[in-house]
Amino acid sequence: MFGGIGFFVSGAMFALVKKKRLYLRGGADLTEKLIYKECKKFVHVKKCSIAIVNYYDITELYEQKDNSLNAMMKKSIKNSVRDKVYRDSMLNKRLRNLPNMRLTIERMLKKGGVENIETFFSMSPEELFRKVRDSHGDDIDIKLLWMFAGAQIGVHWMLLSEETKHQLLRTI
Repeated sequence: MFGGIGFFVSGAMFALVKKKRLYLRGGADLTEKLIYKECKKFVHVKKCSIAIVNYYDITELYEQKDNSLNAMMKKSIKNSVRDKVYRDSMLNKRLRNLPNMRLTIERMLKKGGVENIETFFSMSPEELFRKVRDSHGDDIDIKLLWMFAGAQIGVHWMLLSEETKHQLLRTI
């Protein structure tokens, strides 16, 4: 992502080595400690822009064997793993980020009373379709039913078998 070598725990990056410098991921109260210790933010130079990210240069702290470094590394790992778990969880997902979904469909669902991911997955595709049809009228494309079914199993609606599509049609 930034070049260099990343260090990961449970799929979450918490440290980075680049150009003989060691960077630690900040977050929550750890960022304040890193700033207090005068650690500079990592600056990632892209082709045509600069990105300042939440990693701090701890090279001097490491070389000086700073007593607080071990605790800061543990805190960084804890923060990184927690953030990754949240990013990967359903709580962080929006309806439009599911397969087959987009902003207009998300708005249709919300108008029909389906406000979030939990509600979306608690209902059958047929129920979702009926809710949208009730709120938007009978002139709803049947593909929407298949889109809901595909989204719930994580595939594009065109990959649904003809048998599945016919089964869905029979239930509405």
